[in-house]
Amino acid sequence: QVQFVESGGGLVQPGGSLTLSCTASGSIFTLGAMGWYRQAPGKQRELVAQITRGGSTNYADSVKGRFTISRDNAKHIVYLQMNILKPEDTAVYYCNAVLARYQESWGQGTQVTVSS
Repeated sequence: QVQFVESGGGLVQPGGSLTLSCTASGSIFTLGAMGWYRQAPGKQRELVAQITRGGSTNYADSVKGRFTISRDNAKHIVYLQMNILKPEDTAVYYCNAVLARYQESWGQGTQVTVSS
């Protein structure tokens, strides 16, 4: 079973940037498309960015043009570069496979707070 450790979150002012990392304990290549998810207080977890094994990406409309997902299959790491952050981006961010049949247990996530 692959485990995920998310890191890189923190407190940032509106308009700022953060880079999140998700380090997997095993191969992410075998998991196929990987995604970054977020869950804000009182809301359901949502998929905000995804990347295929080959590097094709897709984003939720709310983050398109501001977030960039990337992956290093050799190092078992998925990244999320977040720019022009807004208060509504405040959430706990997680990574996992996109397809349900490949999803592993959820990690602890990393808290992102956007506030002045």
